[in-house]
Amino acid sequence: MSRELPARLLRRREVSRRASFLELFFDLAFILALNRLSRALEDDLSVGGAFRTALLLAAIWWVWFVTAWSTDWFEPRTPLITTLLIWVMFGGMLMAAAAPTAYAGHALVFAGAYVAIHLGRAALLLPALHGHPLQLRTLRVAIWFAVSGVLWLTGAFVGPAQVVLWTVAVVLDYSMARLRWPTPALGRSSWENLQIIGEHLSERYQQIFIIALGELILTAGITYSQHGFDVGRSLAFALMFINAVSLGRLYLVPGGMRLGAAIEALGPPGSRLGLLAGYLHLVMIAGVLATGVGSRLMIIEPFSHDPAAIVVMGSGPALFLTGWILFALAVQGRISWHRVIGMAAILVAVAAAHEQSLLVNSAIVTGLLILIAHGDTLARRARRPSS
Repeated sequence: MSRELPARLLRRREVSRRASFLELFFDLAFILALNRLSRALEDDLSVGGAFRTALLLAAIWWVWFVTAWSTDWFEPRTPLITTLLIWVMFGGMLMAAAAPTAYAGHALVFAGAYVAIHLGRAALLLPALHGHPLQLRTLRVAIWFAVSGVLWLTGAFVGPAQVVLWTVAVVLDYSMARLRWPTPALGRSSWENLQIIGEHLSERYQQIFIIALGELILTAGITYSQHGFDVGRSLAFALMFINAVSLGRLYLVPGGMRLGAAIEALGPPGSRLGLLAGYLHLVMIAGVLATGVGSRLMIIEPFSHDPAAIVVMGSGPALFLTGWILFALAVQGRISWHRVIGMAAILVAVAAAHEQSLLVNSAIVTGLLILIAHGDTLARRARRPSS
């Protein structure tokens, strides 16, 4: 019976390619995380505040990302993986709750939950995979998470060096994945060991991006409801909605819908593309988060000329476009210059916005996003063979 357990844990490539209910339930913790991170950014719109928020987002994203890959490798309907998902979800909610004060008294809650999630995953999987070749893969990952865990926990206790230590820990976690966790005496994982199901992982990326857009709409809707329905705020709310629709449309067409097929076409090396897509989704979701903060500030004070608020509102779409352009390049192998020109136009609009209100600047950015989407439509028609 014990020898059969590892085989039952593994997700078979020929079945169960769709996300399970429990995986979707797990994503709910990410809504709370984005909400708390947006509040942390709103409280400190300085460059340092933006970097510190980005650091927390990178940690929370890595929890989601590693869990998404785990459920791509392992069958989420088995009791052990179900327990694992619930464990990670609870830990993720602790991280989310502590995020706004992670640099002001609750660093140990945030870092402790992060370390407990990753080492707890290994504590569950290593005994269950006993005797299976993939146990070595889990061991390599666990060793490197233990190393970065020292940095996370030390940073929680050493206030002056907290940001530096956590930055090194994030870089270590992300780079070791790209290097396939090279470990003394244990080697490194092969791409065959890391092979993923393209259709499943692509669907998970799409779902979490929709979750991010949903949090943007939820926060903006609550803000609009709380601050009144005058003309200025109503226009701000409408612009937020158009921005959310534009970001969703740009994401899904074309790269977001083709990732799964691209991963499957590459075979085992497709895991490299799946990993790159994970990094680029972090950039795109960071853009959505900044867009949400800018939208909330605009709804509260639509005619404000606050430079920090203008920069945040414009940097959101620019960040999304940066990740999206690189993502489409990775999936399709080509770059569309109208997207690059559109992103440059948004940056110019933000740089020249010191005399414009948040509402006017948002209207300009919204118009540019619509033009970029229209340019994509024209480009696809031009590439379509004539009948």
